[in-house]
Amino acid sequence: MADDQPTFAIPKRPTRRYPRRGGVEYEGQTVFSLTPAGEYDDDALRALVEAVLRRPPYRYGDWFDLPMPLYLVHDDRTGDTFRAAVRDGAVELYVLPETERDGLRAFYERLCESSETSWNVACRTD
Repeated sequence: MADDQPTFAIPKRPTRRYPRRGGVEYEGQTVFSLTPAGEYDDDALRALVEAVLRRPPYRYGDWFDLPMPLYLVHDDRTGDTFRAAVRDGAVELYVLPETERDGLRAFYERLCESSETSWNVACRTD
């Protein structure tokens, strides 16, 4: 990997809670925001993300009732699971408690291979 490639080091992991009323909640989050240098609107980014996800090694599901595309992604090669979203001109990768950087980095590399632009990567934690 080139020196200028993002490492996807995870500075903080969310913790999973199971409230008494049911369901699952996450406390804290780490999100990697991938912003294309070229012109991509959210519809084009959604099409690009879905094209990447349709190829092996991915399995994914999406939620249709949300105001933005959101996918639960599993990489069969790395064994990593994370959430991916398209919002405001960026692809966001949400770290889950067991997500490792190899899966995030592999998705980024496949996104780069599938597009004709460079990508800026930023990380934020809450």
